[in-house]
Amino acid sequence: MADDSDRFIEAGTPTFRRATLALFAAGFSTFAVLYGVQPLLPVFHDTFDVSPAESSLALSLPCATLAVSLLIVSPLSEVWGRKRVMAASLFASALLTIGAVLMPSWHGFLMLRALTGIAASGLPAVAMAYLSEEMHGRAIGLSMGLLIGGNALGGMVGRLLAGVIADHASWRWGLGIIGVLALFAALAFQFALPASRHFLAHRMRWREVPGTFTHHFRDAGLPWLFLEPFLLMGGFVCVYNYIGFRLLEPPFSLSQTVIGLIFIVYLAGTASSAITGHIAGVLGRRKVLWLAILLGIGGIALTLADNLVLIIAGIVVVTVSFFGAHSVASSWVGRRASSDRAQASAIYLCMYYLGSSLLGTAGGWFFLHLGWPGVAGFFGSLYVAALLVALRLTRLAPLPLAGGGLTT
Repeated sequence: MADDSDRFIEAGTPTFRRATLALFAAGFSTFAVLYGVQPLLPVFHDTFDVSPAESSLALSLPCATLAVSLLIVSPLSEVWGRKRVMAASLFASALLTIGAVLMPSWHGFLMLRALTGIAASGLPAVAMAYLSEEMHGRAIGLSMGLLIGGNALGGMVGRLLAGVIADHASWRWGLGIIGVLALFAALAFQFALPASRHFLAHRMRWREVPGTFTHHFRDAGLPWLFLEPFLLMGGFVCVYNYIGFRLLEPPFSLSQTVIGLIFIVYLAGTASSAITGHIAGVLGRRKVLWLAILLGIGGIALTLADNLVLIIAGIVVVTVSFFGAHSVASSWVGRRASSDRAQASAIYLCMYYLGSSLLGTAGGWFFLHLGWPGVAGFFGSLYVAALLVALRLTRLAPLPLAGGGLTT
């Protein structure tokens, strides 16, 4: 009979519930800290007298520093351990968020936001590597979906709190409360996450680190999977960055509180990530990824209407599309990478956050010069490109498993 330490975590077990609860809390914290500023972009525009594109730096800058830092932090987790790096990341990003609200100047605020991105980098790629190492193959799709569901809930609660509190008190109170919640999430993570059973720490030879990244680009599928998050996240963040500007203007003229309430649709992302991840585990990722992306193209078309109900419906569809596609693509990377999984996850998430940073800011140019139709057109072009990549991945040959069988 196999020793318990040799077993992978199965869905439905107490260990599975502890691990997914901890990582759900971690995803919640990271996304609340990063994206809580998103509904505040119009507030920053007025308070600090900056343009819409400049106000987006409150989000784009930490995403950019996070993207670059992922490539450094993920190899460190091979030496220091997955849980230690993730816990340090959660505590540091929470404290920096609290510090940022005390900054009186725009540039000082941006400096701490950039440092927050560096601190937050210890969670995303390492969490994906932890799940890939510890979860049974039958459970990884669901567990990855639940992790991304935590991301979605954190993004929703962060945006909602910041938007509502900014309307009734101050944006500083809103973001400060998010920082305090992130501290509680870090504590929950520290106590709940089971220790790694299949991780072995090893000495890192830094001259060998580039090779642990570059060999993934020799795989037939991974480079295309790395492209997907850049396109998908770039389009998705444009929608949430600039929809608030549109809805503040006539004919809608909504308050900051009402716009904040719209972010409740992130609950749809929480559900869709877990559900789509489970469906992909049953039907196959090739059959699900392109359909999820196609759904997003239909959703952005709905937002072109001048009817508020249709616009909100479109945002819901775009949210379901994005989180479903992200759940499938991220779990596919974890299964496709046979070694150096933390590095593969880091490349995927580096592209994810670069898409958020670069394309999210670029969307400000389209909004300034072409209004919402420009943003929608930009989104559509990115998602068409992502759809073509997904269709190409349907022809990807499976990899053989040791001992027989095939994997994606």
